[in-house]
Amino acid sequence: MIAIESLNIFLDSLEEGVIFLDKNRRVVAINKAAQQMIGGSREAILNELCPNIFSGTDCARACENRSCCNLVPKKGKDRVVEDVALKQADGPPLFVRKWATILPAVAGSQAYYAIMLRNVSHEIQLEQEIKERLQLGSLVGHSPVMQELYDKILRLAASDATVLVTGESGTGKELVARALHDNSKRAGGPYVPLHCAALPEHLLESELFGHARGAFTGATTERPGRFEAANGGTLLLDEIGEISPGIQVKLLRVLQEREVVRLGENHARKVDVRVIAATHRDIVAMVKRGEFREDLYYRLCILPLHVPPLRERKEDIALLASRLLKNLCERYQREDVQLDHNTLLTLETYDWPGNIRQLSNALEYALVHADKQVILPHHLPTEVRGTFPSAQPTIVSSPQQLVAKSLSYHSPISPENELATINRAVSEAGGNKAEAARRLGMSRTTLWKRLKNLDADL
Repeated sequence: MIAIESLNIFLDSLEEGVIFLDKNRRVVAINKAAQQMIGGSREAILNELCPNIFSGTDCARACENRSCCNLVPKKGKDRVVEDVALKQADGPPLFVRKWATILPAVAGSQAYYAIMLRNVSHEIQLEQEIKERLQLGSLVGHSPVMQELYDKILRLAASDATVLVTGESGTGKELVARALHDNSKRAGGPYVPLHCAALPEHLLESELFGHARGAFTGATTERPGRFEAANGGTLLLDEIGEISPGIQVKLLRVLQEREVVRLGENHARKVDVRVIAATHRDIVAMVKRGEFREDLYYRLCILPLHVPPLRERKEDIALLASRLLKNLCERYQREDVQLDHNTLLTLETYDWPGNIRQLSNALEYALVHADKQVILPHHLPTEVRGTFPSAQPTIVSSPQQLVAKSLSYHSPISPENELATINRAVSEAGGNKAEAARRLGMSRTTLWKRLKNLDADL
């Protein structure tokens, strides 16, 4: 039997906090680490209700509503983990990960629950840094070309000048425009998109500039256009290469004068709008052929921004596939659908002429055709899977593993490539092998064994 004094010394030596509660969720004992995380003296914490200690958190609210510890897992289920932010007397909040268990009954013991606390502030900070590095707004990608694109977006967002976003269909030009708006001083103003190719010329003119009552058949009321609707904000003119010569002339005047004249009126209205134009067409070639006004092109292309095609950023496919598959699973109410390793290799081998839009469509096709929880290569559309050889399923089972895969894009793993991948992850983690193992989706022991097998410097 372990003496109580020895047990207390052991508990106080732990880095993780431990709180013991009675059946009414009052604190009956607490170790040193938990006391430091919560703040205050041991005497002040003892006999306090657990929901009061963590007041204001979702965990505390759930505990109060259920009148029992919300973190105790149900029979046969995995442990329930929740992250909470604890206010500090000075400095930023402390992020703590909590989980709990019911203790076996022991004669004379008041303790019924044990609450474990782990300081995860550093992990939360790292995760935030990773997230910021892997995405900007709804744009996802960790490749060098995407890092360069993020830098350009943030630089251009500081300006009010017109931007021309170019790139192939399906690359995410609309997401780039949204990121430009959200990171600009106009972020609090309206963001108004208009797909110029979706409307015939007479309707497009009305949509852009508005119309007066009686301006044309069916115009029973006056109506402001998209320029007026975007006043104080940003107007996206998507597929600008599809507009007619007549619209080009009128658009040029608006960009020059910063005022619009509604159809059926003869007086101008001032507008304060940042214009972003986007197109998948080669506008320079159109200018040379006389299909697009040169003066309008120079008005639109004050700040050019090119979005790279997916074939130039294949190292991002794992990240994109993870995000897209997660969204599709939510839409189709499917749980735990995973990509087989060979399926991911197939996705990375294909050139994606339709870019991210085609990738999303291919994953949706595969999800519909996969009757189990694993997407195999033969579930993909024929043009995507091509003649990729069949193999035994090797499941890429978690988003973390997909992120780790994206850190070093490669073909089937050789020892050299595996070592390069691990070294890259360790470098990204600042030399912290435990953090590198977490990012690679493996335990520290597994990482150590792999390095040993590869004869690497431990």
